[in-house]
Amino acid sequence: MIQTVLKRDGRIVGFNEEKIVTAIRKAMLHTDKGEDMQLIRQITDHISFKGDAQMTVEAIQDLVEMELMKSSRKDVAQKYIAYRNQRSIARKAKTRDMFLEIINIKSNDITRENANMNADTPAGMMMKFASETTKPFVDDYLLSEEVLDAVSQNYLHIHDKDYYPTKSLTCVQHPLDRILTYGFSAGHGESRPAKRIETASILGCISLETAQNEMHGGQAIPAFDFYLAPYVRNSFIEEVKNLEELNGEDYSHLYRKELTDYLQQPLDGLAGEQRIIQHAVNKTVARVHQSMEAFIHNMNTIHSRGGNQVVFSSINYGTDTSAEGRCIIRELLKSTYQGVGNGETAIFPIQIWKKKRGVSYLPEDRNYDLYQLACKVTARRFFPNFLNLDATFNQSDDWKADDPKRYEHEVATMGCRTRVFENRFGPKTSIGRGNLSFSTINIVRLAIECMGITDKEQRIARFFAKLDAMLDITARQLHERMEFQKTAFAKQFPLLMSALWIGCDKLKPNDDISSVINQGTLGIGFIGLAECLVALLGKHHGESEEAQELGLRIVTYMRDRANQFSDQYQHNYSVLATPAEGLSGKFTRVDRKKFGCLPGITDRDYYTNSNHVPVYYKCSARHKAEIEAPYHDLTRGGHIFYVEIDGDATHNPEVIMRVVDMMDRYNIGYGSVNHNRNRCLDCGYENSTVNLEACPKCGSTHIDKLQRITGYLVGTTDRWNQAKLAELNDRVIHEN
Repeated sequence: MIQTVLKRDGRIVGFNEEKIVTAIRKAMLHTDKGEDMQLIRQITDHISFKGDAQMTVEAIQDLVEMELMKSSRKDVAQKYIAYRNQRSIARKAKTRDMFLEIINIKSNDITRENANMNADTPAGMMMKFASETTKPFVDDYLLSEEVLDAVSQNYLHIHDKDYYPTKSLTCVQHPLDRILTYGFSAGHGESRPAKRIETASILGCISLETAQNEMHGGQAIPAFDFYLAPYVRNSFIEEVKNLEELNGEDYSHLYRKELTDYLQQPLDGLAGEQRIIQHAVNKTVARVHQSMEAFIHNMNTIHSRGGNQVVFSSINYGTDTSAEGRCIIRELLKSTYQGVGNGETAIFPIQIWKKKRGVSYLPEDRNYDLYQLACKVTARRFFPNFLNLDATFNQSDDWKADDPKRYEHEVATMGCRTRVFENRFGPKTSIGRGNLSFSTINIVRLAIECMGITDKEQRIARFFAKLDAMLDITARQLHERMEFQKTAFAKQFPLLMSALWIGCDKLKPNDDISSVINQGTLGIGFIGLAECLVALLGKHHGESEEAQELGLRIVTYMRDRANQFSDQYQHNYSVLATPAEGLSGKFTRVDRKKFGCLPGITDRDYYTNSNHVPVYYKCSARHKAEIEAPYHDLTRGGHIFYVEIDGDATHNPEVIMRVVDMMDRYNIGYGSVNHNRNRCLDCGYENSTVNLEACPKCGSTHIDKLQRITGYLVGTTDRWNQAKLAELNDRVIHEN
């Protein structure tokens, strides 16, 4: 008697005879004689009792074929066999066509799914071959029928589905202090602990790169300034020791001398210890600056994932008020302002300024001068973005101004927007934690299906019923994926599960990771709130108070259900304002094909990202802030606020400060400013001239407009898919 089924992915599941019933019935319905439930039950029962205790899917299907061939319904057997063969042939044909498009480097949604990936290189092509052939395997063997149906009907998108079989997690905030203090072993060699700033900078790069090869999402350092600060002092001590050797004097009493800051100054007029200290400071600052230059350069050139992509890296900083921490921040910002290579803007790491009253925001704050510098750098280089630690939902009761490790109680974010902070199963922190996986609901599709209901209240009620059902399916799908991830062994993630994830120090190489990954989060995302509201009410939330009220009601409902799922499944569920790239066009394209071109809904090539006011809607920055701000508290899985400004912001950092003031005023969690920036693709020259046709430096006409996409910069829009290019062309300026 069959009791369990061995699936092709190695999982063992309980035998479900109804799957045999469904398969035979489908075959019968495609014959002239129709279905025969008595025969179906007879064959099913016979197979169930005849089979071994454990069988493979293929072996069970073979038994079905044999029993049908022995029965009076050989016509059904033929349909059943033909269906199996057709599925195999269809898969092969689809794979062939897809491979040819990759081989011929066609610009389409497959090869331009991710703007940060060059799918035209050999490594990029190999990644796309692997990615696109893995997805059907996931559909066939890893997803439940209800989830597969939701995906095929365009209600649900499973992010990073190609990585599903690897059991990898999405992202992590690196506890870099652990790496720098103890070193790490990953792969074929060991890295020793850091002693000086140069080594600390390199280890930070290696940590991010190595983890990127073990995960399918981004990598972040939550307290870059705090982590690297001790190595500034170590380097200062080295410079003092060099002077000891040069002068034959003992300066050991200066090793730990308190310094108010590390500022390069001329030595003229200085004597004695004052001259020694300033000389060591000057040398140290130069080393720190070079280390920050190297860090930025490495993060834009070191490739991961088979040599195809640079690391999706982010660093959070701004709240270390020590002289050493301030030195790290200052030289990092200076290096960013200067640019890399020929002076072009660095794409990575995404930099995030942690803004906090009393520390790094107000004129009387210790780091206010660095905040001013950060705004100046943003005005030229797009980064840093700004994380509002003063937002009510970004605060922790454990944060104390005099705590040397207060950064452990400060929220940090991935540059793209992913946020991890609240935790039901451990400390409330961002460090050593990350998102496990996330899936996005097409709420526009749900709303379109309700448009035929004339009564508004009934229409909205029907929408919420559909949303509720889809939330249930999404939560189950995330739970099932997490249960699959739990079966991975710690040795599959040499760095992540030995040095980065909370609790990983308790794991042995052959232990599964089930005991620690509940520290992570599961994200329920959504896309197209604006179009959803147009379908339900005729207007989006940027143009109607009624629509705004309904929008908040929808996302609040999602938040409340996420909290219920956290209790039900005992995981950290949260709602994510999805950073859709390829998805923004995919959902729309399928919906337009089925429902036609609906004004304000499917009439563009994309759906608006998450809860944003549509990019084409003309309004002030203040109005945009008022509308989008309340959603940040509801989307604790991640969110971002954008403002588009006109002209050259390079010499106008005050406009950046006004946006941050707006974030403070409206309780916005995370935001950034977009502005005009041209880049010559031949020589790398950059300026802010509107509609620049030719490079003033080399005369090249290969000019690209540096732009931000879903949170990160892209050096060339040639790699953007059609939907995101359409969105780019629709973007309007937000007047002050």
